[in-house]
Amino acid sequence: MTLKVLSAASEMVPLVKTGGLADVVGALPRPLAAQGVEMRVFLPGYPAVKAAVKRGKRLHRYEDLFGGRAEILGAEVGETKLFCLDAPHLFDRPGSAYAQPGGADWADNWRRFAAFSRAAADIAGGALASWKPDILHAHDWQAAMAPAYLRYDGNAVPSVLTVHNLAFQGRFDAGIFGALGLPADAMALDGVEYYGGVGFLKAGLQTASAITTVSPTYAQEIRTGAFGMGLDGLVNQRLDVLHGILNGVDTGEWDPAADPALASRYSARALRSRDANRRAVESRFGLERDDGPLACVISRLTWQKGMDLLVARIDEIAAAGVRLAVLGSGDHALEGALLAAAARHRGRVGVVVGYDEQLSHLMQGGCDAILIPSRFEPCGLTQLYGLRYGCVPLVARTGGLADTVIDANEAAIAAGAATGIVFQPDHADALAEAVRRMARLHADRAVWSGLQKAGMRTDVSWDRSAVRYAALYRSLLSKG
Repeated sequence: MTLKVLSAASEMVPLVKTGGLADVVGALPRPLAAQGVEMRVFLPGYPAVKAAVKRGKRLHRYEDLFGGRAEILGAEVGETKLFCLDAPHLFDRPGSAYAQPGGADWADNWRRFAAFSRAAADIAGGALASWKPDILHAHDWQAAMAPAYLRYDGNAVPSVLTVHNLAFQGRFDAGIFGALGLPADAMALDGVEYYGGVGFLKAGLQTASAITTVSPTYAQEIRTGAFGMGLDGLVNQRLDVLHGILNGVDTGEWDPAADPALASRYSARALRSRDANRRAVESRFGLERDDGPLACVISRLTWQKGMDLLVARIDEIAAAGVRLAVLGSGDHALEGALLAAAARHRGRVGVVVGYDEQLSHLMQGGCDAILIPSRFEPCGLTQLYGLRYGCVPLVARTGGLADTVIDANEAAIAAGAATGIVFQPDHADALAEAVRRMARLHADRAVWSGLQKAGMRTDVSWDRSAVRYAALYRSLLSKG
């Protein structure tokens, strides 16, 4: 029997992306189809989504959805069957999915994503005559109120909430509660109340039938005060429904043998063909050409990602003979510090502020290693791309980084199992030593080639995780 699942999320590649959430939402439907799951994705009607949907079929209409008329549209974008919440008063705006052009969050984000969650719950409850899901799968705080709406509607449709990053919680003042359309008893500890206000993610954690995180280690980490972000008590209360399911990547989109963004395509059997990509990266970042290690960083420039640790040791990294190409944006002070380092180390450090999807592919295809010194990392995708492309990951031992990279210790190298370098998180000295270790390993061409090939053999696809998601969905239905 085909299982129908509604995936409600605030972003999805290729339509709108601010982080890894979009990659996951865009990639999941295809591998789940092989497991007998028909997944349709529900997105807010941002301008880019509306442009892709174009003349989508009107499936449901609201005369007043949180302050304005709205419609649910249905369409197909590529291979993905899509629903879109066309609510111009909420989503027809410039800027990013969550922020104004200047970078500040929209003051009414609570209203925008409460409306989105309300509509997701309506679809799950049977609002569309043509399609009714068996399961609602909500992602992060922006869709986390949907399971709460289902509960207070008295709707028994099972729900899954996936936490991609517990640090982003959707916390708002208690004054918004009256506009959410929930009964008075929902403003309680076992409902949406959170430290005297309203917590969207907290509401989902409280009310979802099952909770998943994007790696097994992160599922354990969020049980602790260090990683639980104030929600560890609730997480521990719901251990019986908590599952850590590792993210995968779209191996069709990320394939070094067929990637159009590369200057030269290659496989594990033809690693020398990476050289043309290496030269292209050197040219793009204004780096000197030599045979020493070329490392990259592709990241949001934030404290969470450990970019301050990189800044603190970037002079040492350059002195170790390692060239560095950095692509990212975020904290303005970190952007400035990295640009200053590039000015100090011309030809050795290159920085591009911003994000460029095609350039990120080229960097994975041309650099020797990728540095990921995150303080916490629920899963991480860039290390998975690195494994796939023979760009050896140097990662902090946390979350999904710890779950996916095997450290190049002597035993692992001898067994042919090592795929990267793992170091202690939150320590600038550990990062600097990991880079020095990388430089030593890189000097031994046989060892380095072995790391690359072992990484490229690693299964980073969604196949195994899709099996787990499908099994989880079916277990929830069997309980009903």
